[in-house]
Amino acid sequence: MNDRAKITSVLVKPVSADCNLACQYCFYSSKAALYPETKRHMMSEYVLRWLTAQVMGLSYERVSFCWQGGEPTLAELEFYQKAVKYQDLFGLPGQIVENSLQTNGTLIDKEWAKFLARYNFLVGVSLDGSQEVHDHYRKDHAGGSSYKRVMSGIEWLKRYDVDFNILVLLNSYNVRHPKELYQFLIKQDFQYLQFIPCVEKNRGDIGIADFSITPEQYGQFLCTVFDMWTIEEIPQVYIREFEDILIAYVTGEAPICTFSRECNKYIVVEYNGDVYPCDFYVEPRWLLGNLIKQPLEEIVAGEKFTEFRSRKAKITQKCGGCPWLEYCHGGCPKHWSVLDLDRNYFCSSYQMLFKHSHHKFLRLKHLIETKKALRREGCGKTKYTHGHHA
Repeated sequence: MNDRAKITSVLVKPVSADCNLACQYCFYSSKAALYPETKRHMMSEYVLRWLTAQVMGLSYERVSFCWQGGEPTLAELEFYQKAVKYQDLFGLPGQIVENSLQTNGTLIDKEWAKFLARYNFLVGVSLDGSQEVHDHYRKDHAGGSSYKRVMSGIEWLKRYDVDFNILVLLNSYNVRHPKELYQFLIKQDFQYLQFIPCVEKNRGDIGIADFSITPEQYGQFLCTVFDMWTIEEIPQVYIREFEDILIAYVTGEAPICTFSRECNKYIVVEYNGDVYPCDFYVEPRWLLGNLIKQPLEEIVAGEKFTEFRSRKAKITQKCGGCPWLEYCHGGCPKHWSVLDLDRNYFCSSYQMLFKHSHHKFLRLKHLIETKKALRREGCGKTKYTHGHHA
């Protein structure tokens, strides 16, 4: 396989879109319509075994399995016990395996926490703020609160020293109060954060859904939180978006797919073995194949995946001479789709952020390069990068 077809991780949907919550803004819940043959979706052990064998067999030095949903803990603990068993069975000498779990946290208990700690899972927990803020959109199917169950799950993770981060979906309710939201998260001693902007079209592609945020709101949020993040000379809280932009300033390439040159960081595997290029594009148009029917190596080297990867370079030609293109690379193609590929919905948000933060990012870059030089000379041991991301 050539390097261009190389993927860095596999995002697995063991229960497809099934979930024990009914979050109003969930973009993935509609994907259940792709698999109407059964009401409950569950990856079989046969598919799990084939998936693991093929991913490990790609011979990458480092293999990353990202378990998502829906709500992936609905697959229950025994499923993941089999998953790590097969990873061990099919692993190649010296191969490093990483597992991450993106969850709403409501089903995490003592046994889950013990397992996640034992096998060094990195856990991402969805939390939108304080109880009032979180419960505004993140309710269960009966319309009840989910907040206390999420916080209980987080306490179990803390008790067993499981590495976890907090994923905040910025919606029309919580985006209006960036200072209060950030202070709440810091008060809970959450040190690893992600802020994901929410924008979806209404059904029928008519207008933007009410829970979406505006470009101006997102830009103001990013600028406000950035200022709070950089109060200290070296930020002590890991915020994925800012850390990855900083990496782009230092190395010329951001790890996060949003700011990458191409959409080729990972693939999605649905519960039945169907393979897609991105969880935003789990749709018939972008079905790459099924790993039970076709080798995964052929699927990721195929023409359709190549076509998908090349889309970003084509749409970002419209960015012209934008001075920030080298850092954002046009953002996520999904956000271009909101405006029918005319431009990125959040283009003005990123411009606001970069105009506001550029001089500070340059200063941080200088500090990092200085500390690197000192470490090479044996002077100083300051750690300037930190944290994990899912």
